[in-house]
Amino acid sequence: MAIDFSASWIQENPAYQQFVKVEVTYQKFLDQAVPHTTNRWIGTAILLSLFLLRIFVSQGWYIICYALGIYLLNLFLAFLTPKFDPSLEQELRNESIEEGVIEDEPTQEDEEFRPFIRRLPEFKFWYNGTRATVLALFLSFWSIFDIPVFWPILLMYFIILFTLTMRKQIQHMIKYKYLPFDFGKTRYRRN
Repeated sequence: MAIDFSASWIQENPAYQQFVKVEVTYQKFLDQAVPHTTNRWIGTAILLSLFLLRIFVSQGWYIICYALGIYLLNLFLAFLTPKFDPSLEQELRNESIEEGVIEDEPTQEDEEFRPFIRRLPEFKFWYNGTRATVLALFLSFWSIFDIPVFWPILLMYFIILFTLTMRKQIQHMIKYKYLPFDFGKTRYRRN
């Protein structure tokens, strides 16, 4: 007896139809949440606070907390980094000069304005951070993930890692003169 796995059998399956319905509802919720930036981040901050409160009260799951911190730091760095890295463009320009390809060095006046485009957009940063926080909160209810570690070492290592990576990122921002935030930038409004 052969089982027919054709597309029509799968699409007629009630479990598949229910899965598609849940998937469409979930995507609709995400689409509606896009313009509500402040509310999304407040919700994520509440989730993160619940997770940290759970870690503090239960005195465990430090590895999960550390992994979440490293992941959120990685997302934050991708959020701060431009999509088109100016250091790579400078390196390519230097290599072409070394190879003998002469090209005019762009001056301050010749360069055209290029807006700051993030490597990781704000919505994906929020979405991935929220998913990771929910997963970490879920994993904190299972004793198998409560691996005994000396948490002050993890905390010290995370602080050192955060300091070094942010220092490097800030130096990169100063060197290539870009600002990934809207603070202090001129805003033009339509009449």
